[in-house]
Amino acid sequence: MNATASQDTTTPAGYGPGTALVVVDVQHDFASPDGGLYVPGGDAVVPAVDTEVRAARDAGATVIYTQDWHPPVTPHFAKDGGVWPVHCVADTWGAELHRDLTVDGPVVRKGVDGGDGYSGFSVRDPVSGEEEATELGSLLTDAGVDRVVVVGLAGDVCVKATALDAQRLGFAVEVPLTTTAFVELEPGDGDRTVEELRAAGVRITARGPSAAQA
Repeated sequence: MNATASQDTTTPAGYGPGTALVVVDVQHDFASPDGGLYVPGGDAVVPAVDTEVRAARDAGATVIYTQDWHPPVTPHFAKDGGVWPVHCVADTWGAELHRDLTVDGPVVRKGVDGGDGYSGFSVRDPVSGEEEATELGSLLTDAGVDRVVVVGLAGDVCVKATALDAQRLGFAVEVPLTTTAFVELEPGDGDRTVEELRAAGVRITARGPSAAQA
């Protein structure tokens, strides 16, 4: 991923009661080198994300986690006609939230019924394309949140989808580049993701969420 984070200027921002940290899919299959769908650099993301969890909690911010949670057979997987290798199968080690991640808040599971769980806000039937909302949106609304910081894995898939949906739903959205990593199925996907997020109005930060793009 060659996104030029150095082009971002930074000014103090920080967490507070009106901000939510959404931790996307920091699970063994994505963040561990021996995981079923390891994201290069995903293991290095875990401590950075954990630092943000602790900072958010200390400031009284809401922290919500998303978790891929697939059945063993689903059109989401390449073996069943989909795109991805088998990953995050329910009740397996790979589907567990990473052992080094502080988990202190509600967990929104995605793909439970075999759907494509890219965005934390919705799941999509991989055959019909029909979408259905998860509880993430209502959890944020009920908590009085107006700003969302999205971190986790992978930057060009579920983090991107979650951030774009949050922006469309009217939240101010921030994605810190130090707290994500990119699959890059195609070369340049990381850079394209950053530009797509910026174009949608998502704030990209060069460091953690304590520094926001001016």
